[in-house]
Amino acid sequence: EVQLVESGGGLVQAGGSLRLSCRASGFTFDDYAIGWFRQAPGQEREGVSCIDSSGGTYYADSVKDRFTISIDNAKKTVYLQMIGLKPEDTALYYCAAEFFGDCTAMFVHYRSLEVWGQGTLVTVSS
Repeated sequence: EVQLVESGGGLVQAGGSLRLSCRASGFTFDDYAIGWFRQAPGQEREGVSCIDSSGGTYYADSVKDRFTISIDNAKKTVYLQMIGLKPEDTALYYCAAEFFGDCTAMFVHYRSLEVWGQGTLVTVSS
């Protein structure tokens, strides 16, 4: 069974840090791009960061220099290290996977992605 499981969300004060994890199972991890997305209440889902099968990394402008995506292929896990968190980072964070995906396309066409995790909630208090 193809599965993504996010963890690591929580409540943190502005300026704080969190590390999210996205653990994959049921597919050949190395052949997939893994993206992080978030959705705040009443807002569209948006791409946050992505790592493709070649190791290329991509970030939304709003999180550049604050978020870092990394991958542990042995653990089939993608991490999102978040520092300098702001109240506007509050959202449900999801990871998604696409076979040899293009990260830019994944950000734009996220509605067509078929493999998603259940999400992990990040709340940043001011």
